[in-house]
Amino acid sequence: MNKRQVVELAIQGQRPPYVPWHFGFTMEARAKLTAHYGEADLSARLQNHLLELGNGIGFFETIGPDLVRDHFGVVWDRSIDKDIGNVVGTVLPQPTLRGYAFPDPQEARFYADIPEKLARFGDRFRVFQVGFSLYERAWTLRGWENLMCDFYEHPAFVHELLNTIADWNIAQIQGALRYEIDAVYFGDDWGMQRGLQMGPRLWHEFIYPVLRRMYGFVRSQGKYVFIHSCGDVDELFDDLIAIGLNCFNPFQPEVMDVDALLPRYRGRLAFHGGLSTQRTLPYGTADEVHRATQHLLDLGRDGGYIFAPAHDVEGDVPLENMLAFIETVQAQPGFSPGS
Repeated sequence: MNKRQVVELAIQGQRPPYVPWHFGFTMEARAKLTAHYGEADLSARLQNHLLELGNGIGFFETIGPDLVRDHFGVVWDRSIDKDIGNVVGTVLPQPTLRGYAFPDPQEARFYADIPEKLARFGDRFRVFQVGFSLYERAWTLRGWENLMCDFYEHPAFVHELLNTIADWNIAQIQGALRYEIDAVYFGDDWGMQRGLQMGPRLWHEFIYPVLRRMYGFVRSQGKYVFIHSCGDVDELFDDLIAIGLNCFNPFQPEVMDVDALLPRYRGRLAFHGGLSTQRTLPYGTADEVHRATQHLLDLGRDGGYIFAPAHDVEGDVPLENMLAFIETVQAQPGFSPGS
């Protein structure tokens, strides 16, 4: 059984031969691993089970020292956050789309590396990524404070903006369907450490109907739906399942009861994540990381789970803690690097 088949069993809530995994690293954390292994390409070392296609954060051009501009025209300052950055300025200073042109959703660069990746990692579960897929794309264009006010002061504009973003996403996904993908992985952070950024009423009024349309399209094509949404959002799980969600990430233990949620939703919703990146990884010992990892593997052994740190591993995580979870998952009975 290859990695692709193992992941599909897990998503379906069936017992896989071992718990699959997929983890990512920020630039600083990855540098520690490449120095340790003496290899720039970590794919053989990590043995990840998801094949990430497309681009989870978009495409950027450098426009100045620590400044980049994405394909939507949003400028990001990377002087602190080297991986993504912080938004600078406002692309939509007024609550209107007049005068703004969305980029081509099927531009060749969005798909350029897919054939080579499929040829190299065809045994992995293929996920096409749509980053900043709705609410996040809206606030990066309009500005976060502006969008929060627009929910109340310019609701018609917010509906137009979100639905136009969804149209763009669906067109981009249609381009990806030329290839043999398994799932679409949407990225869209809605949560805080406590509750939703915009609250449940506004989320259901503005976000939910548009998600239903996007998820419905993906499911109509016979593909799985994944979502990454940081924060305390487990109050939404039943609603998300109802419109087609199959797998949720990052499954943060600081804000949700991982031990209770995984068995409760097994067979209806799978989870990807779970290992604390706020506490255990940066501040725990290697033995504590090993024990936390093993606990999650035990929880996920009956299916419904893909192991990972709750977010990309940050640069403040000691190397020995990274090695602890990597070596623990790879030591599972039933897994061999050639499988």
